[in-house]
Amino acid sequence: MSYFRITLMRSGIGLPKRTQGVLKALGLRHRMKTVFYPVTPEVAGQIMKVKELISVREVEKPLTKEELREERKPDPGYYIETAMPRRQA
Repeated sequence: MSYFRITLMRSGIGLPKRTQGVLKALGLRHRMKTVFYPVTPEVAGQIMKVKELISVREVEKPLTKEELREERKPDPGYYIETAMPRRQA
């Protein structure tokens, strides 16, 4: 079974209440929030109502909160291969 991975990219502030209601129904309350829904015509209709505000990808399985957190973690930019032993004075 495949899932929609929906991420809110732009805020719904200042938009009509109906549009804000669709975002609320999808569970998208904050920018960069990601939710997963099974691929159904109902969810596809909701996506079409707010398509300018969200990013949608189709994935095989939903990710857990821990997996999403690890995915967002940036590359540190460096790697420590081995620790140097301290010299005795």
